[in-house]
Amino acid sequence: MKRADLSLLRFMRTRGHAPVAERAAQLVAGSGENGYLWFGIGLAGAAADPPRRRQWLAASLVGPAAIGLNFGIKLLVKRPRPQLEGLPPLGGAPSSLSFPSAHATASFAAATAMARIEPRVRPALFGTATLMALTRPYLGMHYPSDVLAGAALGSVLGAVVPLPRPDRSGAGPLAGPTCA
Repeated sequence: MKRADLSLLRFMRTRGHAPVAERAAQLVAGSGENGYLWFGIGLAGAAADPPRRRQWLAASLVGPAAIGLNFGIKLLVKRPRPQLEGLPPLGGAPSSLSFPSAHATASFAAATAMARIEPRVRPALFGTATLMALTRPYLGMHYPSDVLAGAALGSVLGAVVPLPRPDRSGAGPLAGPTCA
Protein backbone atom coordinates (compact mmCIF):
# COMPACT_ATOMS: atom_id res chain seq x y z
CA MET A 1 0.00 0.00 0.00
CA LYS A 2 2.77 2.40 0.93
CA ARG A 3 4.55 1.82 -2.37
CA ALA A 4 1.37 2.36 -4.41
CA ASP A 5 0.63 5.54 -2.45
CA LEU A 6 4.10 6.90 -3.14
CA SER A 7 3.99 5.89 -6.82
CA LEU A 8 0.65 7.61 -7.34
CA LEU A 9 1.90 10.71 -5.52
CA ARG A 10 5.02 10.83 -7.69
CA PHE A 11 2.84 10.41 -10.81
CA MET A 12 0.57 13.30 -9.72
CA ARG A 13 3.58 15.50 -8.97
CA THR A 14 5.24 14.92 -12.35
CA ARG A 15 2.35 14.82 -14.84
CA GLY A 16 0.22 17.67 -16.08
CA HIS A 17 2.33 20.38 -14.50
CA ALA A 18 2.38 23.66 -16.36
CA PRO A 19 2.45 27.06 -14.67
CA VAL A 20 -1.20 27.76 -15.49
CA ALA A 21 -2.33 24.35 -14.17
CA GLU A 22 -0.30 24.75 -10.98
CA ARG A 23 -1.68 28.24 -10.40
CA ALA A 24 -5.24 27.01 -10.95
CA ALA A 25 -4.70 24.18 -8.46
CA GLN A 26 -3.29 26.65 -5.93
CA LEU A 27 -6.33 28.90 -6.36
CA VAL A 28 -8.74 26.00 -5.90
CA ALA A 29 -6.84 24.77 -2.85
CA GLY A 30 -6.70 28.30 -1.42
CA SER A 31 -10.47 28.60 -1.64
CA GLY A 32 -10.71 25.47 0.49
CA GLU A 33 -8.62 26.80 3.36
CA ASN A 34 -10.64 26.53 6.57
CA GLY A 35 -13.68 25.47 4.56
CA TYR A 36 -14.19 29.00 3.17
CA LEU A 37 -15.51 27.84 -0.21
CA TRP A 38 -18.10 25.60 1.45
CA PHE A 39 -19.11 28.30 3.88
CA GLY A 40 -19.72 30.60 0.91
CA ILE A 41 -21.71 27.97 -0.98
CA GLY A 42 -23.87 27.43 2.11
CA LEU A 43 -24.50 31.16 2.45
CA ALA A 44 -25.44 31.37 -1.22
CA GLY A 45 -27.84 28.45 -0.75
CA ALA A 46 -29.36 30.19 2.28
CA ALA A 47 -29.89 33.39 0.30
CA ALA A 48 -31.37 31.60 -2.72
CA ASP A 49 -33.58 29.12 -0.86
CA PRO A 50 -35.49 30.85 1.99
CA PRO A 51 -37.62 27.82 2.98
CA ARG A 52 -34.44 25.84 3.64
CA ARG A 53 -32.32 28.75 4.87
CA ARG A 54 -31.65 27.20 8.29
CA GLN A 55 -30.52 23.95 6.66
CA TRP A 56 -28.14 25.77 4.32
CA LEU A 57 -26.74 27.84 7.18
CA ALA A 58 -26.14 24.69 9.24
CA ALA A 59 -24.53 22.96 6.25
CA SER A 60 -22.28 26.00 5.69
CA LEU A 61 -20.67 25.25 9.06
CA VAL A 62 -20.08 21.54 8.40
CA GLY A 63 -16.88 22.03 6.39
CA PRO A 64 -15.18 24.34 8.89
CA ALA A 65 -16.29 22.11 11.80
CA ALA A 66 -14.93 19.02 10.04
CA ILE A 67 -11.50 20.63 9.98
CA GLY A 68 -11.44 20.65 13.79
CA LEU A 69 -12.17 16.93 13.98
CA ASN A 70 -9.66 16.32 11.21
CA PHE A 71 -6.92 18.09 13.17
CA GLY A 72 -7.60 15.91 16.21
CA ILE A 73 -7.07 12.83 14.05
CA LYS A 74 -3.88 14.33 12.61
CA LEU A 75 -2.55 14.75 16.16
CA LEU A 76 -3.25 11.08 16.89
CA VAL A 77 -1.84 9.65 13.64
CA LYS A 78 1.14 12.03 13.32
CA ARG A 79 1.88 11.16 9.69
CA PRO A 80 4.33 13.70 8.22
CA ARG A 81 3.58 15.40 4.92
CA PRO A 82 5.21 13.86 1.86
CA GLN A 83 8.70 14.87 0.87
CA LEU A 84 9.80 13.95 -2.63
CA GLU A 85 13.39 14.69 -3.58
CA GLY A 86 13.48 17.40 -6.24
CA LEU A 87 9.72 18.01 -5.99
CA PRO A 88 9.01 20.46 -3.18
CA PRO A 89 5.38 21.09 -2.28
CA LEU A 90 3.69 23.89 -4.21
CA GLY A 91 1.92 25.33 -1.20
CA GLY A 92 2.08 25.86 2.52
CA ALA A 93 0.22 24.29 5.40
CA PRO A 94 -0.51 25.25 9.01
CA SER A 95 0.99 21.98 10.28
CA SER A 96 3.48 19.35 9.20
CA LEU A 97 0.85 16.61 9.66
CA SER A 98 -0.69 14.94 6.65
CA PHE A 99 -3.28 12.28 7.53
CA PRO A 100 -6.12 12.81 6.75
CA SER A 101 -6.42 15.70 4.32
CA ALA A 102 -8.44 18.53 5.89
CA HIS A 103 -9.35 19.89 2.45
CA ALA A 104 -10.83 16.52 1.46
CA THR A 105 -12.56 16.05 4.82
CA ALA A 106 -14.17 19.49 4.80
CA SER A 107 -15.11 19.30 1.12
CA PHE A 108 -16.79 15.91 1.27
CA ALA A 109 -18.48 16.70 4.60
CA ALA A 110 -19.99 19.90 3.22
CA ALA A 111 -20.85 18.40 -0.18
CA THR A 112 -22.60 15.46 1.48
CA ALA A 113 -24.57 17.68 3.88
CA MET A 114 -25.54 20.10 1.11
CA ALA A 115 -26.54 17.30 -1.26
CA ARG A 116 -28.96 16.14 1.43
CA ILE A 117 -30.64 19.55 1.22
CA GLU A 118 -30.73 19.81 -2.57
CA PRO A 119 -30.01 16.52 -4.37
CA ARG A 120 -30.19 18.18 -7.81
CA VAL A 121 -26.84 19.91 -7.19
CA ARG A 122 -25.13 16.70 -6.04
CA PRO A 123 -22.98 16.39 -9.22
CA ALA A 124 -21.69 19.96 -8.91
CA LEU A 125 -21.04 19.60 -5.18
CA PHE A 126 -19.17 16.32 -5.48
CA GLY A 127 -17.35 17.47 -8.61
CA THR A 128 -16.09 20.47 -6.66
CA ALA A 129 -15.17 18.33 -3.65
CA THR A 130 -13.27 15.90 -5.89
CA LEU A 131 -11.41 18.71 -7.64
CA MET A 132 -10.50 20.21 -4.26
CA ALA A 133 -9.24 16.85 -2.99
CA LEU A 134 -7.18 16.16 -6.13
CA THR A 135 -5.29 19.44 -5.75
CA ARG A 136 -3.70 18.17 -2.55
CA PRO A 137 -1.44 15.42 -3.96
CA TYR A 138 -1.05 17.39 -7.22
CA LEU A 139 0.49 20.21 -5.18
CA GLY A 140 2.54 17.75 -3.10
CA MET A 141 0.73 18.52 0.14
CA HIS A 142 -0.72 15.03 0.79
CA TYR A 143 -0.38 11.41 -0.13
CA PRO A 144 -3.32 10.07 -2.14
CA SER A 145 -4.31 7.90 0.85
CA ASP A 146 -4.60 11.07 2.98
CA VAL A 147 -7.14 12.37 0.47
CA LEU A 148 -9.08 9.10 0.31
CA ALA A 149 -9.28 8.92 4.10
CA GLY A 150 -10.39 12.56 4.27
CA ALA A 151 -13.07 11.98 1.62
CA ALA A 152 -14.38 8.94 3.50
CA LEU A 153 -14.36 10.72 6.87
CA GLY A 154 -16.04 13.78 5.37
CA SER A 155 -18.70 11.73 3.64
CA VAL A 156 -19.62 10.05 6.92
CA LEU A 157 -19.67 13.37 8.78
CA GLY A 158 -21.85 15.01 6.13
CA ALA A 159 -24.27 12.10 6.23
CA VAL A 160 -24.72 12.04 10.02
CA VAL A 161 -24.67 15.73 10.96
CA PRO A 162 -28.16 16.80 11.99
CA LEU A 163 -29.71 19.50 9.83
CA PRO A 164 -32.69 21.60 10.93
CA ARG A 165 -36.07 20.92 9.38
CA PRO A 166 -37.02 23.11 6.43
CA ASP A 167 -39.57 25.84 6.97
CA ARG A 168 -42.81 24.57 5.45
CA SER A 169 -44.72 27.85 5.72
CA GLY A 170 -43.23 29.08 2.46
CA ALA A 171 -42.36 32.38 4.13
CA GLY A 172 -38.87 31.27 5.11
CA PRO A 173 -37.39 30.77 8.57
CA LEU A 174 -36.71 34.49 9.07
CA ALA A 175 -40.35 35.53 8.69
CA GLY A 176 -42.22 36.63 11.78
CA PRO A 177 -45.16 34.83 13.36
CA THR A 178 -48.36 34.65 11.39
CA CYS A 179 -51.79 35.53 12.74
CA ALA A 180 -54.44 32.90 12.49
